[in-house]
Amino acid sequence: MEGLEHRRHSVGQNAFHLVWKPKYAKDPFKFMIVRRHCEQFLREIARSKGIEIYELQVEPDHIHIFVGLPPTLSVSKALQLLKGGSSYKLFRQHPWLRRHFRKGHFWSPGKFFRSVGNVTAEVIKAYINDSHHHWTFPKQTKLSSPASS
Repeated sequence: MEGLEHRRHSVGQNAFHLVWKPKYAKDPFKFMIVRRHCEQFLREIARSKGIEIYELQVEPDHIHIFVGLPPTLSVSKALQLLKGGSSYKLFRQHPWLRRHFRKGHFWSPGKFFRSVGNVTAEVIKAYINDSHHHWTFPKQTKLSSPASS
């Protein structure tokens, strides 16, 4: 993670820590092949959607991923792409998983997300509270109307 991204009309950082787990508290990642495929599929999806993965850990019962999102991609859309795409690919690669996940839902609908940056919330609050002192507005002058001249 380098910090701020400079784009044509913007500068910023869109980094998030995301966590989600399989449905029904199952632990399909105790099988190393399923774990490796899940990681591979998440990386493929991220690459194709312009999502940068800074860190990824597939645990036996959940996923931790630290990502940088393009400015045009919301957190909810990124989660939809990552969860939906990996679920589809896992079921295709390992059809036997369908017996353990009813109605074709691999991931739980729940999720955790938190934005991540280089500064704390306190630093941002202080910056915003102190910044109003730097702006000065010109005094309004009365303009005479053409009729009064």
